[in-house]
Amino acid sequence: MFSIKAYLPDDARATIDIFLRAIRETASKDYSPEQIAAWAKVDDAEVWAQYRASRPTWLAMNGPMPVGFTDLKPDGCLDMMFVDPDHQGKGIASLLLATVENAARDQGLRRIFTEASLTARPFFERRGFVVLAAQQVQKRGQTLTNFRMEKMLT
Repeated sequence: MFSIKAYLPDDARATIDIFLRAIRETASKDYSPEQIAAWAKVDDAEVWAQYRASRPTWLAMNGPMPVGFTDLKPDGCLDMMFVDPDHQGKGIASLLLATVENAARDQGLRRIFTEASLTARPFFERRGFVVLAAQQVQKRGQTLTNFRMEKMLT
């Protein structure tokens, strides 16, 4: 049984760990080792914590253990969504997305959008997002493909 809780400052380390493991273990099937090495870095944990606290961020919990997180910027951007690799395929990302969609509707937003990785694109497509454009982004000297995607909210 999974639950959702609002991010607290003490959750920074858990979100960093989930982020790094999800990239290194889950996204590694879609990106090269060099791309993963460039992407899977957090240069400053304090800056990360401030970033997480600067917008609504939610954690998926398996009892007392964080197993995923997501956020929502005021303009409707779902900036990050990552699930612990040991908990993939259990509905956690769907629970996190439902949380984002409900928050967006509560804020009067008519759409949400994201930049989905190769790994995440199928998940978002299955949940009603459409690809607006493929794009190449630079991370520490590596070029990674991702997709600008959006979903209209009813």
